[in-house]
Amino acid sequence: MDTESPDTLPSNAPEWSVSDLSGALKRTLEDAFGFVRVRGEISGYRGPVASGHVYFSLKDVNAKIDAVIWKGVFGRLKTRPQEGLEVIATGKITTFAGKSSYQIVIDSLELAGAGALMALLEERRKRLAAEGLFAEERKQLIPYLPRVIGVVTSPTGAVIRDILHRLEDRFPRHVLVWPVRVQGETSAAEVAAAINGFNALPVGGRIPRPDVIIVARGGGSLEDLMGFNEEIVVRAAANSQIPLVSAVGHETDWTLIDHAADLRAPTPTGAAEKVVPVRAELMAMVADLSRRQAGAMRRLSDRRRGDLRALARALPGPEAVLSAPRQRLDLAATRLAPALARNARAHEMRLAGVAQRLGRHSPTARLAGYAARLDGLSNRLRAGRDALLRAERLRVSRAGERVEDLAQRAARAFAQNIGRRRDRLGSLWALVRSLGPDAVLARGYALVRDEAGTLLRGVAQAQPGHLLSVQVSDGRFDVTVAGGGEAPPKAARLPRKELPKTSQGDLF
Repeated sequence: MDTESPDTLPSNAPEWSVSDLSGALKRTLEDAFGFVRVRGEISGYRGPVASGHVYFSLKDVNAKIDAVIWKGVFGRLKTRPQEGLEVIATGKITTFAGKSSYQIVIDSLELAGAGALMALLEERRKRLAAEGLFAEERKQLIPYLPRVIGVVTSPTGAVIRDILHRLEDRFPRHVLVWPVRVQGETSAAEVAAAINGFNALPVGGRIPRPDVIIVARGGGSLEDLMGFNEEIVVRAAANSQIPLVSAVGHETDWTLIDHAADLRAPTPTGAAEKVVPVRAELMAMVADLSRRQAGAMRRLSDRRRGDLRALARALPGPEAVLSAPRQRLDLAATRLAPALARNARAHEMRLAGVAQRLGRHSPTARLAGYAARLDGLSNRLRAGRDALLRAERLRVSRAGERVEDLAQRAARAFAQNIGRRRDRLGSLWALVRSLGPDAVLARGYALVRDEAGTLLRGVAQAQPGHLLSVQVSDGRFDVTVAGGGEAPPKAARLPRKELPKTSQGDLF
């Protein structure tokens, strides 16, 4: 009994193409898992690629799934992915046909519990502290009595009212409010822009530049305060050229902006108390200091007046002051005359010595010496000139004799060269005459030319009726060709020894 192979058995199962099967699987997964929340740890995160999309994996102890965040969604995320961060991802499951794999397309991302959020904040705090943003030497002193106070907060909350009421109670000041959202996805960017905006105001401009900035917000959960933990807010606070006071949350709440601010206030009301003093206390202190200054001035004046009286009693009288100078003047007057005489004699002796030295160095004596030296140099110059002339004459005489000898030798050489060239020219001229056409014509030859003057070299060129010109040794004459000519038979060449002897030399 024949059996058929399983490979050859007929089947009614439909055949799928790879693309159709991948599309069916994609639709099945997206229908069944169109909205999922997956908790896991981010792995293999390297940031956005060139297209702006983000690729990584979510893993737990036993499994791992690929994840992707499209460029548009990534720009709106409140929580940015980081390597090793535990998150809850919301999205849908789909497939990627190019790799026959499935992945989750993430629409939103949140931290998995407060522990992960605290770990993220601690890692960010350590990184920013390593950059020196929290260093104490960066912090500025808060002005004692600012003229203008800038407040960054929500304009509709109770915080701004508490700050204004506290400032009114203590010391009214000019307040500029920069309205921002203190909670939500855009709060961090708005707070950073407000801090930078206050710093960008020019000094003496139409809008007064604040002397101090208060960043304030009421209390809330850790998630509500996350906008003040963002890196953009911390860097704006650290780079602020205007002293900045952080008043975010309650006294037990801490955010990263508190570390970067120049001063932390436990509450927004406490911030208002820290930036201005109490006006009544300041006026009382000024009055007390004024009274103390007046008393000190009176006491100082009385003490200086008593010291002046004591010094006046200790001063000597005019006679006692002038007696010693008068005695010194009298003694100097008695010593002046002898001193003047001695001084005159000393100057007279010095003048005599100078006159004697001037006599030795007078212009007349020096001119006489120069004249003697000039005469000696003139004599030496004449003697040298005569010797030089004699030597020059001798050299010229010898050069003349040598030139004359060379002229005679050149004349002889020139005459000999001319003779040799004349003999050679005669020989060449004789050779030219013997080889020229006149010598050939003298031996009985003739030159025949046609009417155009072209030399005929064969009988075929002489056509009947043509006028030809014949040149012989003593002239030329014209002839007319009567009939076609024939070339003469070639003469047998005789042996060289039997050639007739002629007076012409052998050209061969």
